[in-house]
Amino acid sequence: MRTRPVRVPVYGAVMTLSDTRLAPGAYLDHIRTESARFREVLADCDPAARVPACPDWDAGDLLWHLSGVQWFWAATMSMRPGGPADPEQAPARADSYAGLLEQCATASAGLVDVLTGLDADEPAWSWADHVPGGQSVGFTLRRQAHEALIHRLDAEQTAGADRVTPLDPALAADGVAELLEVMYGGEAPPWGRIEPGAHHVRVDLRDTGHSLWVQPCTFLGTDPESGKTHDGPHVLVVGDPGHEPSAVVSADAAELDAAWWKRRSDDVLHVSGDRSAYLELWTAISPPLD
Repeated sequence: MRTRPVRVPVYGAVMTLSDTRLAPGAYLDHIRTESARFREVLADCDPAARVPACPDWDAGDLLWHLSGVQWFWAATMSMRPGGPADPEQAPARADSYAGLLEQCATASAGLVDVLTGLDADEPAWSWADHVPGGQSVGFTLRRQAHEALIHRLDAEQTAGADRVTPLDPALAADGVAELLEVMYGGEAPPWGRIEPGAHHVRVDLRDTGHSLWVQPCTFLGTDPESGKTHDGPHVLVVGDPGHEPSAVVSADAAELDAAWWKRRSDDVLHVSGDRSAYLELWTAISPPLD
């Protein structure tokens, strides 16, 4: 999973935040337990096994990826409120699978250690300047809990279908919200604009009782620094617009979280209403995130 997702950079967003948020201590517990399960599953996995969601990776690459991400955020949080950490300072990749497992354990422990006892509201660098509270310890707690969750699922799928265990419903519900609010959503930078779409889609998480409203949009703009044009589909998380949705997507939280992270088929989702409205949303969130 990329340290910074590939998407339009956004600033100063005014967003409707979900009520799916967990307590800071719960996120920390999930970082610890999901990371431990990740290593447990990969410990006896064939090192050459391919990662279904990231077919260019094998089990060793998956270990190295999460190690690098967790090292980066542990180092960055130790520099708060500044950052980011310099990736050139990261440890070199171990030359054995056992070494990769050890590196991953060390990186996970380091991340948990640096986050333990911190105030979630304490200022801390992140790339998420488009999210209210994005420059805080709380953002990293939330983001790294979901990072560990999705890669735990990757590890289980790499080891075999019989190793897959359920996702925690509360964390998965927040994962759906975070994907929409953070990974694919946000307001426009000064050099761009968003054209609101005609549709609102309501996302119902059946088992947790949460409902999220999203509006598929179009982003238009060219980054003056890079010269790159970013015209394309976009999504905003919004409040209840006061009218019926064009479409409703419903599923249990774990099903939807895994499907929208492209870790399982979306045939488990129930879509009612205007199918084209859902397809506009799907187009906005379809680019893969490793």
